[in-house]
Amino acid sequence: MEIKKSLFDNLQNFFGFDNFKGEQEAIITNILQKKDTFVIMPTGGGKSICYQLPALMSEGTAVVISPLIALMKNQVDQLRAFGGTESIAHFLNSSLNKAEITKVKQDVLSGETKLLYVAPESLAKAENIDFLRLITVSFVAVDEAHCISEWGHDFRPEYRKIRQVISSIGENIPIIALTATATPKVQQDIIKNLQMNNSTLFKSSFNRPNLYYEVRAKRNVLKEIIRFIKNHPGKTGIVYCLSRKKVEEVAEALNLNGIKALPYHAGLEPKVRAETQDKFLMEDVEVIVATIAFGMGIDKPDVRYVIHHDIPKSMEGYYQETGRAGRDGGEGVCVAFYSEKDIDKLAKFMKDKPVSEREIGTQILKEVIDYAESAVCRRKQILHYFGENFSEDSCGEMCDNCRAEKTHFEGADKLQHTLRIIEALGEKFDDHHIISFMIGEETPQIVAYDHNKLPEFGMGKEDGILLWKSLLRQTLLSNYVSKDIDNYGLLRLTPAGKDFIVNPYTVRFVLNRQMDSAEDDSEEGGQQGGGALDTELLKMLKELRKKIAKQKNLPPFVIFQDPSLDEMCTHYPVSIDELKQIQGVGSGKALKFGAPFIELIKKYVEENDIDRPIDLVIKSAANKSALKVSIIQNIDRQIALDDIASAKGITYEDILREVESIVNSGTKLNLNYYIDEMIDEDRQDEVFDYFRSAEVDSIDEALRELGSDDYTIEELQLMRIKFLSELGN
Repeated sequence: MEIKKSLFDNLQNFFGFDNFKGEQEAIITNILQKKDTFVIMPTGGGKSICYQLPALMSEGTAVVISPLIALMKNQVDQLRAFGGTESIAHFLNSSLNKAEITKVKQDVLSGETKLLYVAPESLAKAENIDFLRLITVSFVAVDEAHCISEWGHDFRPEYRKIRQVISSIGENIPIIALTATATPKVQQDIIKNLQMNNSTLFKSSFNRPNLYYEVRAKRNVLKEIIRFIKNHPGKTGIVYCLSRKKVEEVAEALNLNGIKALPYHAGLEPKVRAETQDKFLMEDVEVIVATIAFGMGIDKPDVRYVIHHDIPKSMEGYYQETGRAGRDGGEGVCVAFYSEKDIDKLAKFMKDKPVSEREIGTQILKEVIDYAESAVCRRKQILHYFGENFSEDSCGEMCDNCRAEKTHFEGADKLQHTLRIIEALGEKFDDHHIISFMIGEETPQIVAYDHNKLPEFGMGKEDGILLWKSLLRQTLLSNYVSKDIDNYGLLRLTPAGKDFIVNPYTVRFVLNRQMDSAEDDSEEGGQQGGGALDTELLKMLKELRKKIAKQKNLPPFVIFQDPSLDEMCTHYPVSIDELKQIQGVGSGKALKFGAPFIELIKKYVEENDIDRPIDLVIKSAANKSALKVSIIQNIDRQIALDDIASAKGITYEDILREVESIVNSGTKLNLNYYIDEMIDEDRQDEVFDYFRSAEVDSIDEALRELGSDDYTIEELQLMRIKFLSELGN
């Protein structure tokens, strides 16, 4: 009874909580009894208290092995805030200077420090091992223990050495291993590597009932993300991207669209990363755009949404990252964007890896693909992956698949046939092979094993690949077969599967939804699709353009070109800033001609009660912007256009297109130094006069009027650029 009373007193006195969550009390009691303990607890379940509280109550110092400096800092800051003393918790890692390391060691030796956080790399250093031998280590906590396993999503080779280091520090030191994401395979790896065969396992359910899961086909992804965030005003969220470059681009796009966002990735200075985390915690920013380097140990309970701009590399990664949402039990929306192009990219990344690593990576990625493409309850799939069976067929309204209309098909005969095929082929093949066999696809492997000569080969061709993918996925989820992960993901019949062959019964399966083909959100692509063209407004804008052109004695196309007017009729810009984001407008033109257009659109929107799209997407492809800036600088230095094109590795046609785009957006360029070399003065005047009186700026029309014998297309393009630049900008 004494331990129990003391436990609750400490929980209340130090952390201010009245009750333990889930199995926290049993876990802490187990550690205080000096037993090895293995804790699998989802993000937000309260893992850290499981080792922090017993550390405060035990003699000596607990050593906590943690993979990220940011995570250590966050936890040490929290403990100091709770405990009131600087020396109660410390971290020892590469971010400290010599004086700081000396101070940490003094506090530990004096017995004031109850928790010492170390990175696995720091732990293995000889001087640190010698130092830890001088103190009483109450126990070792291995946080993020999945890093031990190469089947885990954050494999760290240094984690493999932890056991031998602990053994060299002292005998019989208890270990607590903790992770938020461990499949049965990863659990075995952790137990084996840390030699924790007699440990007590505490495994909480992986079900997070407050999280809503959704997968969308990846089209105009930036626009979708901006729309989503603007529809959730005042709420904080995280957007995960696969690359640092994409993180920077997306963060810039969000800011340009009035969303306070900051980028976060491993390429930033540690100081900047720490400041970014603090700003997020203090709600100075709404959104963090990050690579997976962000989030571990960030204890922000009210993250309301997690968006994956790119599909993650593993289900563990996906689960852990989505697990940052709704840790307080409140709303948590998890949206992931999926495209086959992203999968191809991820597969290419793995090409240079050693064979064994590539095989593991391919299997892990395959699980993500199956999850994204399946029409079965998302929750059921996630829980099955982590070795837990979701007893319901549906989570109600808490995932997109359960909300959507479903197409069912009778599956008894097909299932029985499939199970027989798996058995007949000796349970030596994965689902890809079985699907290829069913639809009669002669893959190299099918041909190598002569499976194309079997009478059943191609018997399911008529049903199509979508049906067989759906059936195989649900055969696995319903435990008729199991996947031998150690062995290339081969399918093995379970007792339930063997029984079904002999005693079949009625089963219904859900047909996968056809994922629409996704597109990249390129600079131009991001601008399309604002909605149907408002022809009434277009008529009014063209009349206004004509009126202004008359007043200024200019052709209408000099004011704004047709594609710009078209886009105004889908996006309805009502401020100069919004107008600048319209294709072919830019800052110069918006300021010079924009005011009357904005006034007309604003009035039109009010009078017609138009629901304006709130997601006007910026045109920011950093690489293209850099090219344009470089071209402008070279023209200022009076470098010939063909020389600029050659230096940039692009064609002369490309350079003319880029220069036209710069001028069309309202930037004034002086190309006289180049044009005077190419076209004599009289011919320049003739073309100038033509464009001044022309109704349209078509080069084909100009060529017909002025004669193709007298002018080349390139000469007319150059003169049109000069004309638009001098008169319009």
